Amino acid sequence: MADPHSNFRPALLVVDMQEDFCPQSGSLAVPFGRTITPLISSLLALPTFTLKVATQDWHPTTHISFASNHPSPPKRPFVDSHTITNPLDPSQSYTTLLWPDHCIQDTPGAALIPELASSHFDYIIKKGTDPRVEMYSAFFDPFPPTGKGERVCDSGLANLLHEKEVTHVYVVGLAGDFCVKHTAYDAAKEGFQTVIIEEGTKSVNPDVWDECKKEMESIGGVRVVGVESEDVQRLFKKE
Repeated sequence: MADPHSNFRPALLVVDMQEDFCPQSGSLAVPFGRTITPLISSLLALPTFTLKVATQDWHPTTHISFASNHPSPPKRPFVDSHTITNPLDPSQSYTTLLWPDHCIQDTPGAALIPELASSHFDYIIKKGTDPRVEMYSAFFDPFPPTGKGERVCDSGLANLLHEKEVTHVYVVGLAGDFCVKHTAYDAAKEGFQTVIIEEGTKSVNPDVWDECKKEMESIGGVRVVGVESEDVQRLFKKE
């Protein structure tokens, strides 16, 4: 078990290892997405982690990111985009890529893949539940909090990690260039030492992954490390 008095209290965040994000039949399958499962399961088996958390996209059928919900004129997934306005502040907006319907609440596509060692999870965080906003990050929607500290969506993950006195966050899962990246960004913003394990993620667009890594390290304070790195190997040692 993790030592409650240690200055190394790591958490493992396993992002969106769901049927719709995995070959062969996922509606938004990430190339080779299933191949990272053995590594993730080996990490889940470690006693080193203070906390092990899975995330799930958990969309209503009316979610704003679905191309099918923008029929006039018809929008195409992977090609067209949509501008989303902050429900709490109409002066703020951002543009997001549109996707095929995926990870709809209580459907088989939203389920965690069965080969994942899910019994090891302490918590499962559901995200993307508000139909009005996209939510790549497992922490928050992209809009900044209001002057009163309100957000459109707050999964409670940040408070959970702080309550458990987590110091380091390890991120794996799908997809590297979207939900993994944004989850890692927010973990770093919350003050955690944050790394993405390279072999533990795959991207929707593999060609942009190298650029994503540079961006994350230079702007977001997130490091991408290999499984043989000291950052990862220390998980296998007694502190």
